[in-house]
Amino acid sequence: MIISDMTMPEFEAGLAATRMVLIPFGSVEEHGPHLPLSTDTFEAYQVCLKAAESRPLFVAPPIHYGNCRSSACHPGTISISTATLKSLFSDIVTSLRGQGMRSFIAISGHAGGAHGMALQEAGEELIARYADISVAVVTEFLLARERARHLIETPGDCHAGEIETSRIMHSHPHLVKGSAPEEYPSFPAGILVRDKRRYWPGGVWGDPGKASPEKGARIEEAVVAGLLDLVHAMEEL
Repeated sequence: MIISDMTMPEFEAGLAATRMVLIPFGSVEEHGPHLPLSTDTFEAYQVCLKAAESRPLFVAPPIHYGNCRSSACHPGTISISTATLKSLFSDIVTSLRGQGMRSFIAISGHAGGAHGMALQEAGEELIARYADISVAVVTEFLLARERARHLIETPGDCHAGEIETSRIMHSHPHLVKGSAPEEYPSFPAGILVRDKRRYWPGGVWGDPGKASPEKGARIEEAVVAGLLDLVHAMEEL
């Protein structure tokens, strides 16, 4: 049940089938010279849509902006503060709870550390505030880590490399502009740097050359399976 496409009566009727909603979070962030800036958003929204084909689930409109630190100096990245991100998640859940929702899964296609911590902190505050709700905060990487491990050839691949290039080649092939050289940036340990692009010039972390649409389809299936397992676990609480 795609909330953005539903009418008021359809939304109301949907509450008889489920009180669970998937909330996809992404980012507007550089993904090398070959992938779209909204790669993270496309990935998260796609698996939510696929999961909702298997069973009754509400899917909220995706949140396109996230907190992006390592890529902040790269052209195209539009970052929001962790405070803004926390408020967005909190306000969305609060409003959906007022509409009758009771279980909330925030699934993020962006795996930045500060981004994830902001969502987790907001979730903790929400369950402390409302005794009648349950909240989960996960990344796509976490959902597929075990199921997709055997599919990935590149050790440490994590951004615009083998995994994400495969995913977008599968789901949005018209937005893939060729490939890019493999890259493994090395930021100085513990030192906060202003010119982050100096240490990460190409905006890739992994090897896009090992990507394929077939691999992307299998990785996507693994993420969807992990998400459906999480839905089941939430229902068992």
